[in-house]
Amino acid sequence: MKPSVVNFINGLILIIAGLYGYFGITGSTGTASVTALIPTVFGLMLVVLSLFWNKAPKVISHIAIVLTLLLFIMVINRFLKVEIWNETKYIFLICIISNAFALFVFIRSFVMARIKK
Repeated sequence: MKPSVVNFINGLILIIAGLYGYFGITGSTGTASVTALIPTVFGLMLVVLSLFWNKAPKVISHIAIVLTLLLFIMVINRFLKVEIWNETKYIFLICIISNAFALFVFIRSFVMARIKK
């Protein structure tokens, strides 16, 4: 898969996960936390970056990998703090898997570009 496509899909997954976390889980309890929207914000940034990927692929890909790595670390931290397996932990797991796959594709594309030189 192309890194731009993976970035776009990762962004969509993060948007859906964040909105579900905000409106689905915390909204049903009556106490919606704004921090549940953090993946949505990162997902929106990644989707916008993927729209401009062809104009400056090197710059955009480096920005995307930094954002993805930052969110990956944040989500792992939150995943480890949730003690019981509930909807929240599963959403964090989905975000971890999505970000890990995107990081794998980004790093593989950087290595392949280096090998071609």
